[in-house]
Amino acid sequence: MINVLNREIIINRTACRFLGVFIFVILTTLGAFVRIPLGFTPVPLTLQTFFVLLSGALLGRRLGIISQVSYLFLGYIGFSIFAETGSGSFYLMGSTGGYLFGFAVAAFFIGSFINKVSGKLFSVFSLLCLGDFLVLLCGSLWLKVIFGLTLNQALTLGFVPFVPGDIIKAYLAAVIFLRLNSRVRQIL
Repeated sequence: MINVLNREIIINRTACRFLGVFIFVILTTLGAFVRIPLGFTPVPLTLQTFFVLLSGALLGRRLGIISQVSYLFLGYIGFSIFAETGSGSFYLMGSTGGYLFGFAVAAFFIGSFINKVSGKLFSVFSLLCLGDFLVLLCGSLWLKVIFGLTLNQALTLGFVPFVPGDIIKAYLAAVIFLRLNSRVRQIL
């Protein structure tokens, strides 16, 4: 059984890369449907950032950003894959648009530095937290612009309420990354 698990089943790396991108588009989409609305902010809690962090870490900079841009593109052209089954350019310009664009920024950032951090849990966790905070910062700045908020108000609505949950997501993503990384590197 161990020999079967250690054997590379798919030999074509291009197909594996395409499959990896496709899987993270699907996972990010599914993460949008795990949604908890908060009464005091127009932005819901979702599981999307968990998968965004993993896409950057496991797929790397190039494939990670491709997965997140593909997700945005599919939503833009009309697939109902955003939170609340939203889609289209109007949704991207709405209250969560900054977070959605932050997904690509975070995947690129994490993918750029994941090989530079040691294989220690704290190092990976710290990098994933920074990537997650980039998503929150993009979203908060977007809220500031579209609602005409002060920076303090935008951070209070769009950053602070999400930090505790996102720290947990970053920790879980770091643990999963450390378990899967060596095998994913062999495949991709």
